[in-house]
Amino acid sequence: MKCVIAGGGTGGHLFPGMAIAEAFVEREKGNEVLFIGTEKGIEAKVLPGGKFPLRMIKVKPIKGKSFPNQCKAILSLPMAVSEAFSILKDFEPQIVLGVGGYASGPALMAAFFLRMKRAIHEQNVVPGMTNRILKWFSQRIFVSFEEAKKYFPEGKTIVTGNPIRKEFFASLKEDKEKMKKKDQLTLFIFGGSAGAHRINQAMMEGLPYLQEIKSSLTIIHQTGKEDHHFVSKSYQEQGFDALVRPFFEEMGSYYQISDLIICRSGASTVAELAVCGKAALLIPYPYAAHNHQWINAKKLFDLGAARMISDEELSGQSLTQMILYLYERPEERARMEKAIQQLARPRAAGEIVDHCYALARK
Repeated sequence: MKCVIAGGGTGGHLFPGMAIAEAFVEREKGNEVLFIGTEKGIEAKVLPGGKFPLRMIKVKPIKGKSFPNQCKAILSLPMAVSEAFSILKDFEPQIVLGVGGYASGPALMAAFFLRMKRAIHEQNVVPGMTNRILKWFSQRIFVSFEEAKKYFPEGKTIVTGNPIRKEFFASLKEDKEKMKKKDQLTLFIFGGSAGAHRINQAMMEGLPYLQEIKSSLTIIHQTGKEDHHFVSKSYQEQGFDALVRPFFEEMGSYYQISDLIICRSGASTVAELAVCGKAALLIPYPYAAHNHQWINAKKLFDLGAARMISDEELSGQSLTQMILYLYERPEERARMEKAIQQLARPRAAGEIVDHCYALARK
């Protein structure tokens, strides 16, 4: 069976799509997956040379652009649909799956005109503009959160969770227990693959407030490339036990040994926290589309599954106050761990493939 996965732009759209692709090719020998994306999206950097082929279409974002650029983007849509039409006719997939991002729109519309089977996946609590439109042209809609169902037609919407890539689950099996020290609170701090300067800066500003518990802390910090030297030097000067790297390959293994994770609240991160059952202090990225990171974090906060600090309120003092509060309350961290596990859907990718198979064979 052949499947096209369309969309991307950001890791939040692409990586769940890659998780679905991995599950699809494993389902049956001879299965093939083709990605459709754009040259400006993260897919153009991640997919070339990998195990999944990528075809490009020329489509521009509409949301958040000036009126003249919005007009140009709208005028480019017919050509993008035509390009996607040619790709789909050439590849002849049994199903086309949109995973969000502006490349998924033309591909799903082309699939609609070709009468191919169509589905979309929405990662966040509140859907983006593309999926709000594509819901009318899709035969199945997969959502990560129960709350997202209200934005889509009831008869064709299924809660599956947000797919997580195989490499994350593989890293969970790595034995990192030797890194974990007894009677220590292990903090894992990251802001995405590129880091988050605001989180890095607040943590460095807050180190003086953590001096009293310094001997009881183990810190793992993913900084991103730009802040690596600054953060490493600050920890050394303040005398903290910290493992600092620009990027960690085996994220799951570091989740495993952590007692508290400080991070953004993208849908993929939320899914990983739930699968690992970890207490988290969430700092939503303030410029995410539709404010979805704040909405994701607020959902976890309301469930008692995480604490949160807005980016606007983030400072060295506010961050370390929350760290100290949770350091002194292991029972609250345990409650958070139990609560977030209720959201875990480790079979999300497999479930989506199951439903795609059923749709394709109708």
